[in-house]
Amino acid sequence: MRPTFKILTLISTLCFVSLSASFSSFAVSEQKVEEAEPEKGPNRGRMLREGDFAIELSIFETGVPPEFRVWATTDGKAIDPSKVDLNVKLTRLGDGIDDINFYQEGEYLRGDMVIYEPHSFIVSLTAKYQGKSYNWQYDNFEGRTKIAEDIAKAMEIATDIVGPSTFHETIEVYGKLTLPADATSNVYARFDGLVEKVHVKLGDSVKKGQLLLTVESNESLQSYKVFSAQNGIVSAVHITSGGQSKGRVLLEVTNNETLIAELAVFPMDLPTVRLGAKATLSINGVEAKQVSTVDSRILKVRDDQAKLFRVLVNNTDSSLSEGLFVSAAIEIGSYDVAMAVKRKGLQSFRDFTVVYAKVGDEYEVRMLELGRIVGEEIEVLGGISIGTEYVTENSYILKADIEKSGASHDH
Repeated sequence: MRPTFKILTLISTLCFVSLSASFSSFAVSEQKVEEAEPEKGPNRGRMLREGDFAIELSIFETGVPPEFRVWATTDGKAIDPSKVDLNVKLTRLGDGIDDINFYQEGEYLRGDMVIYEPHSFIVSLTAKYQGKSYNWQYDNFEGRTKIAEDIAKAMEIATDIVGPSTFHETIEVYGKLTLPADATSNVYARFDGLVEKVHVKLGDSVKKGQLLLTVESNESLQSYKVFSAQNGIVSAVHITSGGQSKGRVLLEVTNNETLIAELAVFPMDLPTVRLGAKATLSINGVEAKQVSTVDSRILKVRDDQAKLFRVLVNNTDSSLSEGLFVSAAIEIGSYDVAMAVKRKGLQSFRDFTVVYAKVGDEYEVRMLELGRIVGEEIEVLGGISIGTEYVTENSYILKADIEKSGASHDH
């Protein structure tokens, strides 16, 4: 039993040492994180020090657009702001450099330009005081991440370019497919007689001029042929071989190469719909959409006060049938916008709606001022430059990565 006890004691000792080392290492790591946090001044700005000289640089935005304000001290005592010459340069990702100069306002120096969002840049500060120059540089990033091109491709992160667009405003309407009034032709025998042979059956496709019937005239006892007057499908058969024609309809041939979508437009939308307007049709059970135009309208309104507008639908492949339900986007206006982005690229960041700009293998938020929404696009009034490459597909991956990194908004 003694050897077993010694082994257990040794294992316990090693585990304790290992845990102690890990805990110690964790504590050191925590200490390093704390030491890495930038020092804050009495005005909640970042403190920059060199010897006895110190600068507190703060982004001030209470009651005013964001701007820099600076307090200078030496040996902890305030310096007359008029005696400090100060310049700050902000190097932005893909957006150039903001060059900010300062002027005295009371007990501090005030920057001469607005610091627009995002507040993500490399800060370079130069101060001159009593003939000596002081220089600091640090990163102040937010809403930014880096993903290698091959990884971004594997994640199917797709991009587009911010640019002008033409918006097509539409209304959504519903209806069903029907046949034109003249779609069906009735087939008669020219002279009454015995129908010797019916050459087609129900559902057959026929061409114009195709033989349909052979009839023997009761008067002349001569046989003659009856041909189809149009392309179509045999939609009804009212006779069989050996029957008498008796002046009645023997066959019906329906041409379904063109169908009509009868779309209900309700009173509130009636003033916006015009003949000739573009209509994009989605037909029940059919993946591909059809584009056509509003061809005509029915004068009488339905009991629910909707007016039916008619749109011609191409059916040369006979894939569509009368009675299918259909929805349509009818264009009621179009206008040009200077900038637009795809709505599927939008994400939220703090209190902003953003897209992610792409510069090389880096991605960063752009806070957008948005306008009108039409379809899959949205107008952009500000917050991004025309020509900027931005993420359209799988932007949520970038959002998750940035939130995971916990980048702060340093003021």
